[in-house]
Amino acid sequence: MQDKLQLLEDKLANAQLGGGKKRIATQHEKGKLTARERLHFFLDPGSFEEIGALVMHRSADFGMENQRIPGDGVVTGYGTVNGRFVYVYAQDFTVFGGSLSETHAEKICKIMDLAMENGAPVIGLNDSGGARIQEGVKSLGGYADIFYRNVMASGVIPQISAIMGPCAGGAVYSPAMTDFSVMVEQSSYMFVTGPNVVKTVTNEEVTAEELGGAMTHATKSGVTHLTAGNDIDCLEKIKTLLSYLPQNCEEQAPKLPYALGDEWREDLAGLMPGNPQQPYDMREVVGGIVDEASFFEIHEHYADNIIVGFARLGGRSIGIVGNQPLSLAGVLDVESSRKAARFVRFCDSFNIPLLVLVDVPGFLPGTDQEWNGIIVNGAKLLYAFSEATVPRITLITRKAYGGAYDVMNSKHIGADLNFAWPTAEIAVMGAKGASEIIFRKEILAAEDQEAMLAQKEAEYKEKFANPYLAAERGFVDEVIHPRATRRKLIKGFAMLENKSKKLPKKKHGNIPL
Repeated sequence: MQDKLQLLEDKLANAQLGGGKKRIATQHEKGKLTARERLHFFLDPGSFEEIGALVMHRSADFGMENQRIPGDGVVTGYGTVNGRFVYVYAQDFTVFGGSLSETHAEKICKIMDLAMENGAPVIGLNDSGGARIQEGVKSLGGYADIFYRNVMASGVIPQISAIMGPCAGGAVYSPAMTDFSVMVEQSSYMFVTGPNVVKTVTNEEVTAEELGGAMTHATKSGVTHLTAGNDIDCLEKIKTLLSYLPQNCEEQAPKLPYALGDEWREDLAGLMPGNPQQPYDMREVVGGIVDEASFFEIHEHYADNIIVGFARLGGRSIGIVGNQPLSLAGVLDVESSRKAARFVRFCDSFNIPLLVLVDVPGFLPGTDQEWNGIIVNGAKLLYAFSEATVPRITLITRKAYGGAYDVMNSKHIGADLNFAWPTAEIAVMGAKGASEIIFRKEILAAEDQEAMLAQKEAEYKEKFANPYLAAERGFVDEVIHPRATRRKLIKGFAMLENKSKKLPKKKHGNIPL
């Protein structure tokens, strides 16, 4: 019996050592933690339970029969984060470069199956050199098994990917199908084809960081939702993100205790500039509405003419979508429409109420936008809001023009409550442009055309550039003083807490992808 216990201890010790002390030291030299260290810092102390620690690969080709290391390059199991149950896998770059083999994939699939069956988030810490070449098609099949589970788990449980090292080729598609991905600056990269292939095919000279580094994907492609300065920062951001999310699609997000008190916010009254053409920071509006320091922005560096993120309002977790006047005057374009649509669909999947802050002069014009599909991309956001069944409240702070008014969670596409500040302007288009069209003949016939245009513009503003006509029609439920915004929203979401709405029976809709 003692011999068998010693054998077990030796095997487990070998599995925990991974690729050996030398490779672990190399990992540390690169400023990276090992797989087990990452799990140590991510999970609550003493909560991790490993599954498959003794699994080894089955390949006997190309000398692999002499390299059999327990764990096979990935540490899998479950534990808790701030007391909440999660499933995790962490690829171990010190073992075969974290390459994915048949058994490596089987371990990840087992964790994902358990996560779906038991209704808990799954978090993947990716650090892999890609498919294990020595196993050929078996490793490719392993990737496909994981992809299939990503799709089956979508909308069932939250899926979060951390890119903490290389992630190339087919490996990139699993993180792309998860709900959120976080990349570590200067030590992680993602691309389908690497710099060498790019140079061979297109003659472009590009580094791995330029091609697929954290800031590249955070600013240019939008592939990653968050960036982190190092491994610890990455893990802490995932913990924060999890705090806003429910365990699964059947549950509600955690609600913090909150007693309604003095909810007036005088600062909100002074945020709106006197000149309607002058920009302001929508983040300041968010900060004045939500619980203190609770706004957690997603996709901060991508399509910054719209902001999305999570916050708490009266202790409730909510999702926020808001036009950003500081960037492109807050117009909707291809990237911002796609960014917001994805976020809205996530919130709707996991019962997170939506607050939409509107200051939108319309869609961005130009050949670039039209040729890159602003029609179909704008339709994605329209579709996402229209099918969302969670509580939805809209606040129009200033401009709400044209089709963009409809798209930004208007009453007509199912918003539950729509508020407007007195500064709101709800119209087909801006006063100047509208006046030039409506009063074209009068302006051309006038001796002083500029004076006539100014007069007609003032007439148009008085009639249309306010929220009261929309309120008369019931398109706006109430015109509120800015200082009362937080109180109105807290009460509104409390009223909608038990909202129940079912979509028409169908297999699924056909979103304009």
